[in-house]
Amino acid sequence: MSRKKKPLPVIENVTIEKVAAEGKSIVRWNDMVVFVPFCVPGDVVDLQVRKKKHSYCEAEVLRFRKYSDIRTEPRCEHFGLCGGCKWQQLPYDEQLKAKQEQVMQQLRRIGHVELPECSPIMGSQKVFEYRNKIEFGCSDKRWLTREDIAKGTTYEDMNAIGFHITGAFDKILPIRRCHLMDDLCNEIRNSIADYAREHSLSHYDLREQHGLLRDMMIRNSNTGEWMFLMQFGPETYVAPSEGYDEAVAMRHFNRESAMSLLEYLADRFPQITSLLWVYNPKCNDTFGDLSVHVFKGNDHIFEVMEELRFKVGPKSFYQTNTEQAYHLYCVARNFAKLHGTETVYDLYTGTGTIANFVARQAKKVIGIEYVPEAIEDAKVNSRINGIDNTEFFAGDMKDILTADFISAHGKPDTIITDPPRAGMHQDVVNVILGAKPSRIVYVSCNPATQARDLQLLDKDYKVVAIQPVDMFPHTPHVENVVLLERR
Repeated sequence: MSRKKKPLPVIENVTIEKVAAEGKSIVRWNDMVVFVPFCVPGDVVDLQVRKKKHSYCEAEVLRFRKYSDIRTEPRCEHFGLCGGCKWQQLPYDEQLKAKQEQVMQQLRRIGHVELPECSPIMGSQKVFEYRNKIEFGCSDKRWLTREDIAKGTTYEDMNAIGFHITGAFDKILPIRRCHLMDDLCNEIRNSIADYAREHSLSHYDLREQHGLLRDMMIRNSNTGEWMFLMQFGPETYVAPSEGYDEAVAMRHFNRESAMSLLEYLADRFPQITSLLWVYNPKCNDTFGDLSVHVFKGNDHIFEVMEELRFKVGPKSFYQTNTEQAYHLYCVARNFAKLHGTETVYDLYTGTGTIANFVARQAKKVIGIEYVPEAIEDAKVNSRINGIDNTEFFAGDMKDILTADFISAHGKPDTIITDPPRAGMHQDVVNVILGAKPSRIVYVSCNPATQARDLQLLDKDYKVVAIQPVDMFPHTPHVENVVLLERR
């Protein structure tokens, strides 16, 4: 017979002390650190512990006894449910302080390398409507709040279009207004929800893996263009063996209803210059290996940075805060200190944004990226901007960037690297050390993995400059640029 678990404690009348990682705040209680979401330093609260470990707890607020003097009113009606903007209650200047402290703590705690003084973090020019890309999920299982459940609230229509709920992979919180993108994004999403309701379009069941409306991506650009991509799923379950045969898998696709929805969008929103769709019968919603179809308009949009134009396709990576991306790349270019004689390697180049951005200050730029479509866009970006000193290669970084590759294409004087959140593979770090560039400019969206990589580079390279850049207001995420020079 199993032992009955002890009830988790309630912590009464404690004052939140400081901001912690992942958008949480902390308070100390009985020699334990307690992590609490949606609080700010100075809040006086009662807490319900939800998870208890040996050295820390995770808790949520039962009651606010007193609000902090620094607390600000969140703008979004979905704050506290949607996991996207966890810091809306924290004034923006306080967010910046917390992000800079987070960067330096991780560099010190994980990197254990000698560090210079950190430059003041660069705040975002916009704190709302700053994103150029948002993805929304569709589900036949609407998220019900605890209040809904306690009241016995029921909804005739359980379909929802919005954001996934943390810890409930198959549940979607319906969103009526998100403040992170131009309001046309909300109009498009809400119109689809209304149309789907009126025409009884099925929404995706993530457990059973069927349903017409699966996922949508909305992008805009500083040229005024809009891209919309709809992922459609099968109306009935597609076995893995069928999924490998496109002709067989298409038998499960309600093409007529899908095309009618796209026709409605084309008529309703002439602002959409790139109207695209994907049929995805797979068990995950990634579409990098699937065909993207153009329903109307172009298969791309353009972004402009200085006098350069960048082609962005549906599979392309482009920084999601356009205005702040310019400042981020200016930092990288300034750190590179190019004089026109250097060979530059741009690792994880995406659509070649950084590569083309620095090309006119370099002798030659080599860009490497995993996604073939992004590399093709990078080549186009060089061509349309009249840049002829770039070369781009597609493939896994650890397989492409080898000693033989460097022998064939020239030793880099400067390496600019902007890896994904996981950081750089050990093999990539080893090749960089073997190449012996004079400078490394390391752009990172994850200071923790950046710190790990700095430690690996430390035997030959010294960190000489640190510049955090805030790309994502109201979230705990931060970009950081580090300049390393050869010892």
